[in-house]
Amino acid sequence: MKPLNHQLTQLPTTIFTVMSALASEHGAINLGQGFPDTEGPGHLTEVAAQALLDGRNQYAPLTGLPELREAVARSNARFYGLQIDPAREVIVTSGATEGLASSLAALLNSGDEVVVIEPAYDTYLPMIRLLGAVPKLVRLTPPEWSLPRDELAAAFGPKTKAIILNSPMNPVGKVFSEDELQFIAGLVARHDVYALCDEVYEHLTFGARHIPLMTLPEMRERCIRIGSAGKSFSMTGWKVGYITAPVALATVIARAHQNLAFSTAPNLQRAVAVGLDQDAAYFETLASEMQLRRDILASGLREMGFSVLPCDGTYFLTADIRGVGELMTGAETDLEWSRRMTVEAGVTVIPVSAFYDGALPGAPSHLVRFAFCKKPIILEQALTRLRDRIGRG
Repeated sequence: MKPLNHQLTQLPTTIFTVMSALASEHGAINLGQGFPDTEGPGHLTEVAAQALLDGRNQYAPLTGLPELREAVARSNARFYGLQIDPAREVIVTSGATEGLASSLAALLNSGDEVVVIEPAYDTYLPMIRLLGAVPKLVRLTPPEWSLPRDELAAAFGPKTKAIILNSPMNPVGKVFSEDELQFIAGLVARHDVYALCDEVYEHLTFGARHIPLMTLPEMRERCIRIGSAGKSFSMTGWKVGYITAPVALATVIARAHQNLAFSTAPNLQRAVAVGLDQDAAYFETLASEMQLRRDILASGLREMGFSVLPCDGTYFLTADIRGVGELMTGAETDLEWSRRMTVEAGVTVIPVSAFYDGALPGAPSHLVRFAFCKKPIILEQALTRLRDRIGRG
């Protein structure tokens, strides 16, 4: 039979599926995949449930329910001072990942280049390549995850169409500083390109201020900003995302969205609209409670000898496994270590090497990612299991 799409047939099974299956097999505490183990605000689920019963369960408008688009515009204004036209500059998508796919489809033609900062969310590269475009990779430098400015500038060229900017950044928890953003904005303007800004963790920062690139001078007409109800309201299964973009971009993104998902569950959209209009205290509490979990995990790992890398946002903490000698066996990679700890300690994490292009050499193989978006008692149990394993030598 004739071959199928070569980009998809060559993709390995996602590391999250592999490690979650291993965790299930061995009864491990799964700190791999990034989803909370508690439900989000109960009043939002009540709104969603009641909205199923009022006779509005047919297709939602292509770009989203007016009440949600208006709530997205209000959120942009109150948190970032952005004045957004809800009727023409907001698109509701079936999750932020679909928003990314629709945005990339709107931006890219075959042969275009996209600057991607590694380590990167694992769907960026497959999406770019499926569209026939070419990722140009620039790697942050651990342990501080500093931005290599010369390398980033060199990645831009005549074929560059866009840069993907993920801040707060999965998997490493970096929140790009205003100075770094100004440098990136200068490159975007100088090379006449677009910025696709993945900001799904915008409300999950710890002592650092999230600054959308769109708020910087000359960036308003070049940026696509993507948010996520799943991350902002701890409802990752709802898969409701929202795009903010200038009219010229939003019009074409909507055409891509039309051919991918068309619309999103209307009852969930109505609940998310209520969520976005909550008092700012909700978002402050969300961040502070997640920071508490980060601190519990970071403190426990340091006590065991792990070197814990900076984390100013997201659900994720990165640790260097080289500092825990008794856990290492020879030239063990982060993947081998992660598998072994799932089996021997009953704790599952994700190797950070999974967030790099495997075709290129030089990716770090000594870092692992812990998801701390779990109940404190679960984090303590995971730490106890690791501590017990270390104690056995």
